[in-house]
Amino acid sequence: MKAIEARALTRRFGAFTAVADVDLVVETGEIVGVLGANGAGKTTLMRMILGLLHPSAGRVRLFGLPPSRETRRRIGYVPQGLGLYRDLSAAENLSFSAAAFGVAAALPPPGTGTGALGHLPLGQQRAVAFAAALQHHPDLLVLDEPTSGVAPLARARLWDRIREQAGAGAAVLVTTHYMDEARQADRLVLMAAGRVVGRGQEADIVGAARAVVVRTPDWSGAFAACEAAGLAATLAGTEVRLPGADLEAVRRALGASGVPAELSSAPATLEEAMVLAAGR
Repeated sequence: MKAIEARALTRRFGAFTAVADVDLVVETGEIVGVLGANGAGKTTLMRMILGLLHPSAGRVRLFGLPPSRETRRRIGYVPQGLGLYRDLSAAENLSFSAAAFGVAAALPPPGTGTGALGHLPLGQQRAVAFAAALQHHPDLLVLDEPTSGVAPLARARLWDRIREQAGAGAAVLVTTHYMDEARQADRLVLMAAGRVVGRGQEADIVGAARAVVVRTPDWSGAFAACEAAGLAATLAGTEVRLPGADLEAVRRALGASGVPAELSSAPATLEEAMVLAAGR
């Protein structure tokens, strides 16, 4: 069953188009990850799907119906801003949220105490937001950067809960900028400038994209030479990588600077494929 079905979804703010002609389907029991740089349109897309923003064009169906109060009761939502009251305790936040859905409040996550939520570390605040989103047993989870700023161990625990919910039949739509998390999704949707520029598994998004790899003892000199030649370079350890670059152009740039180096071509990483797609 389709928990989310968005067709040609578009949102304009005056002359600016934040999301353009996006199609998206999320089935029950499936985790779909939405990737993209800041400003790619991910949050605007989610807010239209939830019914918090009215589309300028296109349509959304949740469980076969337009977004409404009734469909909202079947959704657990964690926004980037968490949607919690910082001056209330974790237990009070959970009680308030539970009352809105007419269910019993969940127990606060361990270590959250009885003080104001705003005094807790961000990781614990996110754990409370996730608990609030789950306590009415939603059929759809919509998670906007749910682990941003969270320590690696806490991130892993949250993702255990996400997979657990999907295993129990919930549909999950999640945005993340952590590539290790993106790889845990069943499918990926890559956005750039408000449009979908790639979708499928990691291999589908990377496709035929490649990077020039530079190995040299003078890696800092190689990096500087490439940058001076207008070639976008990144560092992976002491290797200099140039996604989408022409190998001979890199060779000329290094030769002109007198940097000895061994050059090769390798498949692009998921991060590099994202950069290339955004550039296109």
